[in-house]
Amino acid sequence: MGTTQLDLIGLLRALDPEAPLAERHLWLVGLLGWIRGETDNPDVAVARVRMLIDAAEVRPDWLKLWHHWWEEFLSDMDATPLLAHLGFAPQGSFSSELGHRLRRKLLPVAPDTTDLSELFSLLFPSELDVKWLRALDERTLRRLRTTLFRADEASPRPLVGRYALRTLLDALASAISQISAVGQSADVRARMSAKVKQKRPFLDLPIVFETLREAVMAHGRQSAPALVAAGQLREQLDACRAAAATVYTHLEEHGISVHIEFQLRQMRQRIIRVKALLLCLETDSPAQATAQLLSHLVKVNLDSRSLRALLATSTELLAAKVTERNAETGEHYITRSAGDYWRLLGAAAGGGGLLAFTTWIKLAIGATGLSAFWGGWWSGINYAVSFILIMLLGWTVATKQPAMTAPAMAAKLKDMSAPDAVESFVDEVVYLLRSQTVAILGNVGLVMPVVFALSMALAWLDWGDGVMDPYHAQYILAQHHLLGPTVLYAAATGGLLFLSSVIAGWAENWFVFHRLDSVIAYHPRITARLGAERARRWGLYWRNHVSSWTANISLGLMLGLVPPIVSFFGIPMEVRHVTLVAGQIAAAMHELGAGVLGQPALWWALGGIAITGLTNLAASFTLAFKLALTAQNVPAVDRRRVYAAMGRRLLRQPHSFLLPVRVRHTAPPQPTVTEPPADAG
Repeated sequence: MGTTQLDLIGLLRALDPEAPLAERHLWLVGLLGWIRGETDNPDVAVARVRMLIDAAEVRPDWLKLWHHWWEEFLSDMDATPLLAHLGFAPQGSFSSELGHRLRRKLLPVAPDTTDLSELFSLLFPSELDVKWLRALDERTLRRLRTTLFRADEASPRPLVGRYALRTLLDALASAISQISAVGQSADVRARMSAKVKQKRPFLDLPIVFETLREAVMAHGRQSAPALVAAGQLREQLDACRAAAATVYTHLEEHGISVHIEFQLRQMRQRIIRVKALLLCLETDSPAQATAQLLSHLVKVNLDSRSLRALLATSTELLAAKVTERNAETGEHYITRSAGDYWRLLGAAAGGGGLLAFTTWIKLAIGATGLSAFWGGWWSGINYAVSFILIMLLGWTVATKQPAMTAPAMAAKLKDMSAPDAVESFVDEVVYLLRSQTVAILGNVGLVMPVVFALSMALAWLDWGDGVMDPYHAQYILAQHHLLGPTVLYAAATGGLLFLSSVIAGWAENWFVFHRLDSVIAYHPRITARLGAERARRWGLYWRNHVSSWTANISLGLMLGLVPPIVSFFGIPMEVRHVTLVAGQIAAAMHELGAGVLGQPALWWALGGIAITGLTNLAASFTLAFKLALTAQNVPAVDRRRVYAAMGRRLLRQPHSFLLPVRVRHTAPPQPTVTEPPADAG
């Protein structure tokens, strides 16, 4: 006799229907563990199920004990939560689901429970359970049904059949009540189309189910009235799903809510669960349907324990929330014609000229000897005010735009089936990169001479002695050495550039979602103070510009405050923005005089300017582009097509990434909304 058979005989002998609840459940856990065995082969597990049935058939005394055990199990256990709610957030929100999954990971499940959904994780803990349950053949399932569960016997107490039918109907009622509740919630109902609300799909859903319940109880689950009622319930579920789709239309137009999106996803999954339960109710092969349903529930249970899956789903929702708004803003930053290219050069030169003053103010703040936090705070205010002035004057700051433009480009990948979708996207990459090239040239090309001129003026006025000295100038050149930590600091700064665009997208979505433009335009107190016309113009202005203000203010404060906050934890970090770096190096050159031209440190620092600009651009664009691809749910295959097309374009037309030469013809861009003047008052 083999070891496997000896183990099985030991398990069979340990069966005790009168044992305490926890011990009975632990026995079942052990039996299912024996079925899984030590391999990952589902065929081995199926063979062990057959071995169990063979052993039970030749032991009538044991079968009597088993049937007693099984009746006790069904009498104690509540399977309704398992069928209706397994895999769904208890409170229908991301935060509650995150807490629920953390508790399940950190706290072990107690076996003395009457809730089958809690015991389920102990009974079926691995992916192998999904496979062997699906691999059970029809003959083995039939033997299980007749031998172990007596489902086909003319028993005076058909406990299994009654229990299964009651549990199925209760699970359907519970799941349908959740679907109806979400559909009738204030947040969802307010965003549903008026035409759909008049049809009352969610309000009538429980009524349609009650018709099915009455037909099943009166005529049987496979009777003609029950089958007709089941078909009507399916149609009602489809109507609910179509009604939920109108909410997405509203969210796309008026701002995305992660909470509402999460609820709608849960609703769609509950509708799928209800349809799976209906199949079990109607089927001619209940054993096979039960095995398939169990396999599905095991898979759902394993997925519902994954924090990574939850975070991935929520990241996708957050990405959509951010990029849908930034896709509109980003269009303004992409230049497609030679005229736009040269206009951007002028705007970048203007931005560089203003940032020359920003550079000297930053140096003056550093010379005051403030503590790290307050020095960072006033530096952040300096940056934020400068960025806002540049925005209001219609100028631009190099490397800030990619984080805003990447979503605009990724939005063009929504329909990858279009014949020229990939090439059109590569065109957008070309337009962006050459726009950024000219923006960097404009910023750096003017910030350095203006800083030099300011340094000369301050020296003539005798105002800059405490701000810059030869030691400080040499330190600046050493700080920005090409082979030093410049690349790492520039990449971190690119991350802040990207984060500012995320904050901007979130703020604009929040503004639009809560309809604050309408509040500003029509609220009685505001119109009484501003006047109806001015309030209307203010509402329109802030709808169009809230993301720009948020991006510039948040970026300025982060550039000032993040380095001292991060350094507090022992992690060195400094701001490395290409324009600000160029300005500081220009100030150091003036302080050191013409002799600095013979110092290698100067040329290494000038090389640091180039690598800083490239790294700023690459880091912010890459992060924003990956976020946008996540939001658009672009699969890996299509991503590879995009990367391959970009490589081909780089080999075929490398100069097009830098110069305003003509690229392949693309469809004209969508027209942008004409913005009101900066002074909305």
